[in-house]
Formats: sequence, C-alpha cells, structure tokens
Amino acid sequence: MGTFGTIILLIIALFLVCGAITNFIAAAAKAAVPKTGKTTKVRGGEIHWVESSQGRPVVMIHGLGANLHNFTYALTGKLDGEFRCIAIDRAGCGWSTRDGAAQSTLPEQARMVAEFIEKEGLENPLIVGHSLGGAVALTLALNHKEHVGGLALLCPATQPIDDTPEVFKGLDVSSAGVRKFIAHTVSGPLGLLMEKKIFSVIFAPEPIAPGFEVKGGGKLGRSPGAFIAASEDMVNGRSSVDEVVGREAELTMPVGVLYAEKDEILNPKLHGGKFAELSGADLQILPGRGHMIPLTAPDECAAFIRDMASKSA
Repeated sequence: MGTFGTIILLIIALFLVCGAITNFIAAAAKAAVPKTGKTTKVRGGEIHWVESSQGRPVVMIHGLGANLHNFTYALTGKLDGEFRCIAIDRAGCGWSTRDGAAQSTLPEQARMVAEFIEKEGLENPLIVGHSLGGAVALTLALNHKEHVGGLALLCPATQPIDDTPEVFKGLDVSSAGVRKFIAHTVSGPLGLLMEKKIFSVIFAPEPIAPGFEVKGGGKLGRSPGAFIAASEDMVNGRSSVDEVVGREAELTMPVGVLYAEKDEILNPKLHGGKFAELSGADLQILPGRGHMIPLTAPDECAAFIRDMASKSA
C-alpha cells in the first residue's frame, strides 16, 4: 500500500475513533440529564415537557441549542403558586423529536407548539420565548393567535441576523450531508473542547450559572442529534425569518420584551428597540445583564412575566 493509501486509512481510522468518542460523550450526557417529563405527539414529532404548580398556563420556549432546563434551572420556581409553568423542549431539542429538517423552520416550529397547546387543552396561555424561542413565540402569535393570550419575550430574536455570532459559526452548515457527517464524527470531542468557551460567551458579561452543565441542561448539547437540530434551526430559521419580520402590526395581543443591556449574542437596540417601535411592545432593559437572563436574573424575569400576565388576563 502506498503512502496515499496509508494516509486515507489513517484519516478513516481517525473519524471512526472520533465517532466512538462522540457516541460515548452523548450517552454520558443523556445519563446525566435524563428525560423526566411528559411527551405529547404532534404532527412531525413529539414535544417533551415538564410542568409545575397550577393556575393560568405559562408556556416557555427556549433558544438555540438549548432545552427546557434553561427555565427550570431557576425561573419556574419563582412562579410556583401563581401559574401553571410549562417548559417545553422545542421539537428536535432536548428530549423532543422531529421528523427532519422540514420541521425546523419558524412556521413549522410554531405550528407544532400550537398543536401541543391545543392537544393539552391550554386556555389563554401566556407564551414566554427566550432568544430563538422568542422568534418561535412571535411566529406562533402571528400564525396561531387563537392559542396565544400574550407574549413575554426574553432577549428575543426578532429581526434578520446578517452576521452569525462567532460562537455559533460552527453550526452554520447548510449541507445536510456535511451536517450529519460532522455530527456523528467530530462534534463530540470538538464540542467538549469548546464547551466552556461557548458557555462563557453566551453568558457574558456574567459568569456561567453554577451547575449549568446538568441543572441548566448544558450537557444535552453534546449529542449528534443536538448538533443537527441546532444547525438546522440556525440555517432554516434564518431562511424563514422573512415570513415573520414585517408583520409586527398584526400582533393583536399584549406583547412585552425584556432585554439585557449587555447581551453579546443579539443586539438589544435592533432586536429589542426596533421591534418595540414596530410592534408597540412594552420594552424593559436590564442593566449590566447578559443574554442568559432566565438563569442569571430569574427574579427580574419572574416579575416581568407577572406583569405581562396581568396585562393579558
């Protein structure tokens, strides 16, 4: 066998080893953050969700590459006794499933949440959306307004994003084949090596929430499926955003936005200020805070949710 053939075999062996490491990392992550909630079948997949307390339903939708633990980490406990807090894993994320990339567009994700709300008989729910979950919440309110009593948006993505944040560029893979190859080979070891840096950036300028890897669900991002879902969400969310932007005047329910002044992932002036001008939404700014306010500022987020619940009763 020549030198070229030897190199090819070594490359193949390297990817096989990376694949085995990725599978091991994913299995350990799922064992550390197991499935604990209920599952509701909807067209195109299943929604995994947890609930606490009783009262008016508050449905919480998380952001890119995240899961419902971003809300259960600290926020839902602040609202117990006042609301029926329902935190969901968006289809394809956490322990939820979806049939494929076709379900990753904003309209499809919103449609699946709407079916979940209808199937579970949730009346007049307040919808809380964080980051990309804010874009899904907005799409839900525009396309399925009969299932939305009001919107409480936390650092939401509301406008087109021309430049992918540096921390997410590794997810910006348009080819389904390349995306799958990366997911099942190098995503595990590379993700593990970069994880602390990624967490630091999304929380900045605040420190990473203590115990975020398990209590906040951070480890669930280590699986091939999580990589694929996050990449699909980024690519197809971006391509479908024009179906939402420009329709702000169609919002008929109370809408509020709580933004972090020092958000390094989404521009508060663009995604908060401009959206508020176009939609008439109430806008509040949290000084000194970063993008992950459901975990770092749960008291402020809870007060904001209470306020929006009273305005949309």
